[in-house]
Amino acid sequence: MRLLYSVIVLFFVVLFSSCTTNKEVDLIVYNAKIYTVDSNFTIYEALAVKNGVFVDMGTSKEIQRKYVAKDSINALGKAIYPGFYDAHAHFFMFADLLDQVDLSNTRSLAEVVEKLKIYQDAYPDRKWIIGGGWDQNKWGIAGFPTKDSLDKYFPNTPIFLSRVDYHAALVNGKALELAQIDSLFRVEGGLIVSDSIGRPSGVLVDNAMSLVAQHIPLPEERPLLLGLRRAQDSLFSVGLTSIVDAGLTMEQLDYLKKFYQQDSLKIRDYAMIAGNPNSIDKYLNEGFYQSDRLSIRSIKLMADGALGSRGACLLDHYHDAPTRGFLLYSPEQFDAVVKRLAATEFQVNTHAIGDSANRLMLDTYGKYLKEPQKRRWRIEHAQVIAPNDFAKFSKYHIIPSVQPTHATSDMYWAQERLGAERMKGAYAYKELLKQYGMLALGSDFPVEHFNPLYGFHAAVARVDKSGFPQGGFQMENALSREEALRGMTIWAAYSCFQERQRGSIERGKDADFVILDDDIMQVALDRIRTIKTLRTVIAGETVYSKL
Repeated sequence: MRLLYSVIVLFFVVLFSSCTTNKEVDLIVYNAKIYTVDSNFTIYEALAVKNGVFVDMGTSKEIQRKYVAKDSINALGKAIYPGFYDAHAHFFMFADLLDQVDLSNTRSLAEVVEKLKIYQDAYPDRKWIIGGGWDQNKWGIAGFPTKDSLDKYFPNTPIFLSRVDYHAALVNGKALELAQIDSLFRVEGGLIVSDSIGRPSGVLVDNAMSLVAQHIPLPEERPLLLGLRRAQDSLFSVGLTSIVDAGLTMEQLDYLKKFYQQDSLKIRDYAMIAGNPNSIDKYLNEGFYQSDRLSIRSIKLMADGALGSRGACLLDHYHDAPTRGFLLYSPEQFDAVVKRLAATEFQVNTHAIGDSANRLMLDTYGKYLKEPQKRRWRIEHAQVIAPNDFAKFSKYHIIPSVQPTHATSDMYWAQERLGAERMKGAYAYKELLKQYGMLALGSDFPVEHFNPLYGFHAAVARVDKSGFPQGGFQMENALSREEALRGMTIWAAYSCFQERQRGSIERGKDADFVILDDDIMQVALDRIRTIKTLRTVIAGETVYSKL
């Protein structure tokens, strides 16, 4: 009898223990609306994280019953999304600009001069004045500015001011003197703009910019790291957890390797090697580099310039100028380098804005790529496409990597550049999506603002921050909210071979997510840009919190 009693007691002890002992995890988030962005676009209420990865999702009751956590977050009904992924950005340029003269909102050259004066008074010991973000289209002038005003007020300090697209720069006479540019001469893939009497005006386009830029002192390691951390904090504050660094020098890549090895940076960075047809061999010797948060396995080529500075290479003349723009290298050079890279495992991603540049690179990709669906080569921007060339994205399995805010930034003047007929193939994101089945969405910051919700809004509503134009710009190419969200999460990850690690909230994936103060999938379109990030989490660690 005593033995039977002992067996019964033991049975109930074991039964009770098995029912009340929960599995230990590091974090539980509950009382939420979780958009997983998985293949079924499943929505859950709660999730659990252990060792930096998602281990489970379900209802709040299910997750809290199954797990006990070191930390928990009551999301108070807020929406949660996979960490936002910017598929085309410029981390170093953004960090640099935070310490330079920001000219993005200037409305005249006179305003630029005033900002430069203020900057020089604040930093009198700086040997150069560097700035960026000016756009002559906002100044109400037909052509480029000249250096005359800069020379008047800054005769002895070299100045280098990048245009908003970073494909042109305004420099002063002192900078030209240091670069020994005292006359006009031909620059392959670039242009030294002349003034009214045939002298260098101070504007350098595309490859001509490097003639002066190479004389600017490089930043030292400590200030560079501090600048990148400052930039990283800004990115975290808007829910970005991963970025594509679209074109870095070997020196910058070496810095990134060092900083990540020291755990000095936390944002996930898919860094492209800035290549040109003359130096690719040197880069290939390094091979792939892969760590938990830094990936280097792609090379970025530059086919042409930008539409705003008329450096984009078009099949026919610009509608408002007797030029077709230009390629930055010859077709023969691109052919040779693509052939070389197709024989390696490196991904190739090419900046192509104009319809001529896009046609050249699509055809060149198609000529040499074998099993292209596995290679995931990309066209960055894919901004102006001729009607017969859209199908090549599908035919050659080329990923379109686009930036929706370019459409709403350029729409005021783009038709003047292209004409009405050619505009039909410009910023055609829906058509590109139909061809490939995915779009990798980015911002191109600091060319555009780094907030991914601005890009989401531009993709879906096709209007600017004030709601212009009424009814939207070329609404036939607007994306749905689900398509836009996929483009800035799982499709962006796919374009970087990372869809198994991140881009959606699924078991075994990196626990990267963002909590917003409103639901971008439900809120009125005119409120999307005002939504704030409450928390940004990478690998289960909160890297930004407003809660």
